[in-house]
Amino acid sequence: MEIRLEKFSKSFGPVKVIEDMDLTIGDCEMIALLGPSGCGKTTTLYAVCGIHKVTSGRIWFGDKDVTALPPQKKNVGVVFQSFALYPHLTIYENIAFPLRIRKESNADIKKKVDEVAGVLHMETLLDRRPGQLSGGQQQRVALARALVRKPDVLLMDEPLANLDAGLRLEMRSEIRRIQRETGCTSILVTHDQVEAMSMCDRIALMNDGKIQQIGSPNDMYHRPENRFIAGFIGSPPISFADGKVEDGSFVTPGLRFELPDRIKKASVAAGQNITVGVRPEYLQPDFATPIEGEVTFIESQGREVLYDITLAGGQVFRSIQTGEQVCKFGDRIRWGIDVNSAFFFDEKGDRI
Repeated sequence: MEIRLEKFSKSFGPVKVIEDMDLTIGDCEMIALLGPSGCGKTTTLYAVCGIHKVTSGRIWFGDKDVTALPPQKKNVGVVFQSFALYPHLTIYENIAFPLRIRKESNADIKKKVDEVAGVLHMETLLDRRPGQLSGGQQQRVALARALVRKPDVLLMDEPLANLDAGLRLEMRSEIRRIQRETGCTSILVTHDQVEAMSMCDRIALMNDGKIQQIGSPNDMYHRPENRFIAGFIGSPPISFADGKVEDGSFVTPGLRFELPDRIKKASVAAGQNITVGVRPEYLQPDFATPIEGEVTFIESQGREVLYDITLAGGQVFRSIQTGEQVCKFGDRIRWGIDVNSAFFFDEKGDRI
């Protein structure tokens, strides 16, 4: 089921949250609405669901205009951040609840509940109650309840936020597996870029009610369209330094290097203010363009070590390296950056 938002706008009184958004989600695709708190991603999800009334614009499910339809008239499954299970009902009855509302027969209900329980590997849990389950198991129940009605669209609002780190990892792969098996067009709302990048076919990165960029996780990481996107995507985060163009070089206190040919050809002018962004993997001891500074932070993560390098001008660059720790806190180092893999941004924040 393809979903299309055409010139979608949503206001709460005088406050405009979303204005003239266009977004198409392909049949069987899973897309993430990613962004910081208050960017409008949950508002968009609730409008697709029918919980929020659209201020202007149109929402289409395939060739059907569903803009004005309430949630009960749309065949959507919704998974919320809170599991919202009925504590007095068994797991079977929790999953069967939307089917009973439809007044389906007991035989059909049993067949559908058993089927979705098998997909989620929870056949042995059906006689229990929510209080007897772990957080991850309860989230599976919430997902099963959304899927049992065979929805055209699956909507998930921060579904993993209440789980610990280990369960989040497990449920990321589980939800993605189920989405692929069922072929259900899905929207995931999250502020966690790792969830978005690991679970979804594409990401729509939002800020201040607007989509900044839509693309695959690989595109968002390697080809960000502006500084906000480059800074939001990536863990550990990218390092930025502001400087100027002088004689074909990037210059800032404590750092000077020749600009790559692709940046020179972009007609940057002498004296122009630009920003360089370097991801941690592109600052390494054996890279060519030298960078000197002091090691001001070290974080060992087992197979990887994260370093903060503070330059003479006060800028901080990050480096992530595999293997054992190669230096200690306070050391003066002379490492290098891969300038051909660096990003450059103009004064407006757009990538050059």
